Amino acid sequence: MFEKMLKENYGIKAGTEIELEGYRAIQKENSLYLIMQANHLKEQEISELSRIALQLQSFGDREVPLFLKSQNEREYCEWENNRYSVLQCSRLAEPDLVKTGRKLAKFHLRGRHIPFQVTGINRIGQWKQLWEQRVDQMEKVWNERIFQEPENGFERMFLDSFPYYMGIAENSIQYLVDTELDLLPQESDSGAVCHERFTRSAWGTRYLIKNPFDWVFDHPGRDLAEWVREHYFRNIQTSHPEIRVFMSEYRTAGKLTPFSWRLLYARLMFPLHYFECIENYYMAVSEQARNELDDSLKKFLNQSSEHERFLSTFYQLCDAPVRTMKLPVPGWLAKQPVY
Repeated sequence: MFEKMLKENYGIKAGTEIELEGYRAIQKENSLYLIMQANHLKEQEISELSRIALQLQSFGDREVPLFLKSQNEREYCEWENNRYSVLQCSRLAEPDLVKTGRKLAKFHLRGRHIPFQVTGINRIGQWKQLWEQRVDQMEKVWNERIFQEPENGFERMFLDSFPYYMGIAENSIQYLVDTELDLLPQESDSGAVCHERFTRSAWGTRYLIKNPFDWVFDHPGRDLAEWVREHYFRNIQTSHPEIRVFMSEYRTAGKLTPFSWRLLYARLMFPLHYFECIENYYMAVSEQARNELDDSLKKFLNQSSEHERFLSTFYQLCDAPVRTMKLPVPGWLAKQPVY
């Protein structure tokens, strides 16, 4: 299917179609062509991602693939009622999970010096609005169901737990607002190329690929918070040493200002894990998926006290300069017992 698409739209007589890191790809000699569906993006956004990828590679990032231009000089093509972009990877390296924090800091450093204004994928300053919208949507669902008999155990857990998590979400939003009122961002707080969700597998598990379709333009604290969040919930009992190392590595190449620390903390406090679990449950179509999400919600509720302790000691865990930078912890968390 895609061999024909490459030939007709890009003039490439390609080799074997394979699946790599969850991507559909065509391998030919020393090059790999990733086929990315781009229906969800506007033409301007695709063009912007292409320009950013080219810029990052010119700054020395060899793991960033480049957009191929089609024969009509666009960064995408229309094929069988879909829009696709083709990314060319000329260098395939195995991901090195050592010093991920330092590598992320260097990625942010390069991505901070994009010499043109980023608009299409810009998320700077939008957290408050997006978080409030998410809370309002779930509160509406909760209000519609609160006076009805719960359909099952999951819904009962949701109805009982939502006020607690809404309170945490409101605390995180207030912490964000206070940060933006109290502090002036420094030069290192300027926007950078970040990820929609930076996790341990964001750059691949078999081959190191920094996929432009994962990118947004935002404050670097976004990536730090999302990596920590995923790592913590992967195993809350053993995650602390790796989180400490990751944050320490990042600071060897990237500066964290008081504004950075507090933005990171606000995002980490926002209970994204809970919101996604509820949202995914009501969108799930299979019984298996619903059962897995039911188990996840039970786990989150059972771990809520442990999670509060983690948040209360996060700054200490990461050796953040709490006193010199005056990094506050919300009062209700500050009362948590230490580990």
